[in-house]
Amino acid sequence: MLRVLAVDDEKPLLEELLYLLRSDDRVLSAEGASDATEALRRITRAVESGPDGPDAIDVVFLDIQMAGLTGLDIARLLAGFARPPLIVFVTAHEGFAVQAFDLKAVDYVLKPVRPERLAEAVRRARALLGRPDGPVEAAPPAPPPAAPAGRDAPGAAAAERAPEQIAVELGGVTRFVAIADIAYVEAQGDYARLHTDGGSHLVRIPLSTLEERWAARGFVRIHRRHLVALGRIDELRVDAGTTSVRIGSAELQVSRRHARQLRDLLMRQATG
Repeated sequence: MLRVLAVDDEKPLLEELLYLLRSDDRVLSAEGASDATEALRRITRAVESGPDGPDAIDVVFLDIQMAGLTGLDIARLLAGFARPPLIVFVTAHEGFAVQAFDLKAVDYVLKPVRPERLAEAVRRARALLGRPDGPVEAAPPAPPPAAPAGRDAPGAAAAERAPEQIAVELGGVTRFVAIADIAYVEAQGDYARLHTDGGSHLVRIPLSTLEERWAARGFVRIHRRHLVALGRIDELRVDAGTTSVRIGSAELQVSRRHARQLRDLLMRQATG
């Protein structure tokens, strides 16, 4: 059973979060704090009382954007504790995910909070604390005999499609983004942000890994921070020794070490 502290400076949202947590039979207790000061006071008391003390807290469900100290500020302070509680960020903003996971967050739940998504965060926290929800599942049964090869064989379409897409998780929903729709990729720590015409998507894959995987698909490294689809480059600009490319409305700098190779590749592409 988990002992939980929920922190949010918007009272209706805090009450809703507490209601959902208290409705989960894996949660022993769920208390609320409406600001960072109160949250830190309770967490400090919990740490001082020890993991078996009356004020112990196993997990903090923490909003990010609050008046005064943000949830990220609180997480950085907790990193200095010897045995801090686990942290699950609960926020309306996708853009803090990289910082959140850099701070060793257990999970990153987007508002409005869906009960099934919150339940998954509780499951992850319990697993890290050595309190899994149930026995380890048995190995799946052996697959049935393979169907005859061909486009109409079961799973054939999925097998063909899978290498053309990348899975992106957002708020507990997994979407599949076509690699052909990606114009460029931006490094964000150990993560990468995929930029398409319709928006951007964060994935937990280093840029160097995508560079290796997608080289055959026409993606080239132009900078330590950027990987671009060669066919999506609209302009190559050289100004006072500085090289850049334009992809749609985005202008990206090309590092000196990659400039010559990029120009050669573009010339080859232009001449067939």
